Amino acid sequence: MPEYPEFAWFEGLVNAVTHRDYSFRGDYIRVSMFDDRLEIVSPGALPNIVTLDNMRTTRYSRNPRIARTLVEFGWVRELNEGVKRIYTEMQDSLLNDPVYTEPGGTRVQLTLENNIVARTVRRSGALEDRLSAERLASLDEYELAAVRLAFTNGKVTARELAYHIGRTRRTAGNVLKGISGPSGPLEWHGSAVNDPGQYYSMR
Repeated sequence: MPEYPEFAWFEGLVNAVTHRDYSFRGDYIRVSMFDDRLEIVSPGALPNIVTLDNMRTTRYSRNPRIARTLVEFGWVRELNEGVKRIYTEMQDSLLNDPVYTEPGGTRVQLTLENNIVARTVRRSGALEDRLSAERLASLDEYELAAVRLAFTNGKVTARELAYHIGRTRRTAGNVLKGISGPSGPLEWHGSAVNDPGQYYSMR
């Protein structure tokens, strides 16, 4: 289970590149990882009319040429969609809202807090709401890992399960097939047995 949603940290980095104040010489974007959080610091205060209170709804680009270029690559969301989605992604992952601050009024800091222990507990509780305790107890170690991956990520592939349990893809594939029958907790999706895009989801 990842510590942070991929979109949240990637969008945070892209925003730092797009909106930093490049007039600050000798400073740079800094990314710091701690046990309980990830911090992305960008030189320069928030631009123009943007404040900590309205940044989710106010659009302004300090560096429009950089922004336009990154929009072309699909790396920048227009109309401030990116910041709003960071909040949504963190909430969907059962994590605290992102925290934006302006330390010293000379830089913008985004803090993403993780809580794997609490999130795992809450995920487990939600999973038990989906499947009975008796059903979960009937699954072996690998089957339970497959169900948890499918529940947490929305789907699971043989490759992902193999990596997670440290076994071969063939073994992982057999595990998934074994719990995806008519009465199994997982459902198979694919166009053919050898479909490279096949995956399993919660039934």
